[in-house]
Amino acid sequence: MEHTILVVDDQAEVRQLLMVSLAGKDREMHEASNGDDGWRIAQYLRPSVVVLDVMMPGSLDGYQVCHRIKMDPTLKSKTKVILLTARGQSVDFERGKEALCDAYLTKPFSPIELLETVERCMPKLAW
Repeated sequence: MEHTILVVDDQAEVRQLLMVSLAGKDREMHEASNGDDGWRIAQYLRPSVVVLDVMMPGSLDGYQVCHRIKMDPTLKSKTKVILLTARGQSVDFERGKEALCDAYLTKPFSPIELLETVERCMPKLAW
């Protein structure tokens, strides 16, 4: 069984690190550089996991994309959203909860912690 993972971050270096960290057997990796493209691609791909930055250019930030995914009848039961951001204040965590994210990690991040978080969100993934 193949799992689709979408990485959405405006920094190319971070996207590359995430793509390498999460890539592997039975994983189809995709990326987007802003919230608008991330939302569009999520609707099309219906990914298992979206790793999503919060602060990005465009009309949609990560909180908005997360909330749209969690409100979408097709995506809400299938797609887990991990917010991965430099915003680490308590108000930011609250906004993540309000957006219904499945996990909230702050940058700089540990690739191992990210893998463990994805595993927790998606226990059926074979790491």
